[in-house]
Amino acid sequence: MANLMRRFLTNSLAGTLGAAGVLGVSTFFGLAVALEYNPSVSGMPASSVATRRLTSDQYKTIIKDVFGPTIRLGGRFEPELRVDGLFEVGASLVSVSPAGMEQYDAMARTIASQVLDQEHRHILLPCSPSFENRPDDACATKFLSGVGRLLFRRPLNSDEHQAYVSAARDAAETLEDFYEGLSLSLGAMLASPQFLFRHETLEADPDQPDGYRLDAYSKASRLSFFLWNSGPDLPLLASAENGELNTDNGVAQQVERMIASPRFRDGARAFFTDMLHFDALDTLTKDTTIYPKFNAKVASDAREQTLRTLVQTLIEERRDYRDVFTTKKTFLTQELASLYKVPLVNNVPNGSPDTWQSYEFSKGDPRAGVHMQISFVALHSHPGRSSPTLRGKALREMLLCQKVPAPPGDVSFTLVQDLSNPVYKTARARLKAHSTEPMCAGCHKITDPIGLALENFNGAGEWQTSENGEQIDTSGSLDGMPFEDGAGLGQALQENPAVPSCLVDRILSYALGRKPSKAEDSWVGELKTYFAENGYVLPILMKEIAMSSAFFGTVKP
Repeated sequence: MANLMRRFLTNSLAGTLGAAGVLGVSTFFGLAVALEYNPSVSGMPASSVATRRLTSDQYKTIIKDVFGPTIRLGGRFEPELRVDGLFEVGASLVSVSPAGMEQYDAMARTIASQVLDQEHRHILLPCSPSFENRPDDACATKFLSGVGRLLFRRPLNSDEHQAYVSAARDAAETLEDFYEGLSLSLGAMLASPQFLFRHETLEADPDQPDGYRLDAYSKASRLSFFLWNSGPDLPLLASAENGELNTDNGVAQQVERMIASPRFRDGARAFFTDMLHFDALDTLTKDTTIYPKFNAKVASDAREQTLRTLVQTLIEERRDYRDVFTTKKTFLTQELASLYKVPLVNNVPNGSPDTWQSYEFSKGDPRAGVHMQISFVALHSHPGRSSPTLRGKALREMLLCQKVPAPPGDVSFTLVQDLSNPVYKTARARLKAHSTEPMCAGCHKITDPIGLALENFNGAGEWQTSENGEQIDTSGSLDGMPFEDGAGLGQALQENPAVPSCLVDRILSYALGRKPSKAEDSWVGELKTYFAENGYVLPILMKEIAMSSAFFGTVKP
């Protein structure tokens, strides 16, 4: 009977909230969704603003930021779309399927029930109801307006406020439980497109007749998702509310504060996770017969190793971005050290969990740079063998922003896959024979010379010097610069002007949710010059982007 009552009540709440425009055109159950936001102002280009679905990482981070790290999600996310190399660009092109909305609804109800349960309510609820078995509009208002401000990245409007408080009141009356009623209303808020999508709004620009600008709350969201990969915090929202974000000085103060925050490291990690396709490490598998040491824990640790290396080098030490391809400093666990075959002193007491320790490869060790870490060489390999072609393709596309065409559908890879071929014993020999086919030569010419530099790593990222009894040749060249091995490739990457140029392109696409337009070529060029003149320091580049009027997409008449 109680379940039937809740189902009846949920349908009733859906009608109440939907009639008020709170749920748009989606039902509370989430059986269907038809989001047709038109972010542009009449006659204005839609590229000036963006509507992006929250990525799974952003959703998780917001829930943790608003409600704490102990809240479980209780659902799964729809696949994300990678466009121009980034999920953050694809996020502006995806909607939500009926099945996906069901999952969002399930997560919303699971999260809301925990927030208002006996374990959390006294921590997360800013008030106590007069009676637990009946409505309390004053307490519901205090909670829902505060939470709604953080979830919607702006204050609730009057219709939304009235609808959510009324829904909590109706549910509490029917169920005779204030917390149950508030939980259902919060669940509706968490299933709303206003939370699930980052919706930007243009307003008239008082400084330009017939011009438009992002409103202050949209600016706050752009800043927070770019620099922190999460929604705005209360100081940033306050800066939007009091109009400070509509001034250059106000933006500068907030950007300085946000970059000084520890959360800026999380933002940098999110960018590199997207840029380097590290999501693929979640499902990376290897043939355990060939690579018995490789498992899901190794894949997770490998990602963490590279992200820690990048944050330490670029954020903590504020070094030249190009140094990440030559640095010997990194972080390891005992398990990773075993795969790298290097000694790592265990500084923790017996029985303590494996911990991260800083490590520097010795001067004589041939390994240096993030491109020689397991996260890269294992990710861009096949389950049972290495792949110079996949590695070279990843280097070209991720680090140099150069598109490598897909192979023709009728190409035979039999020769490349024959690891026991008595004539062609090494990957280099097999690829050389394979690329003599005219349809293959063009692509392999740009991928293999750099991918072969990493052949000292097998498909799991372990060091090797020979294949089938024959010495591995890792020499090659990158855009005319010769090298002898993977470390030499790192030096070539460090000196290649396309590498920092590509980073600027990638981080701008990540920040804007789209590739920069032709009209923004001048701004892009200025940023690349500024990046070079300031020593290729990533925080300086991100600060310059975040403080630029072009970042906020001002629309001129």
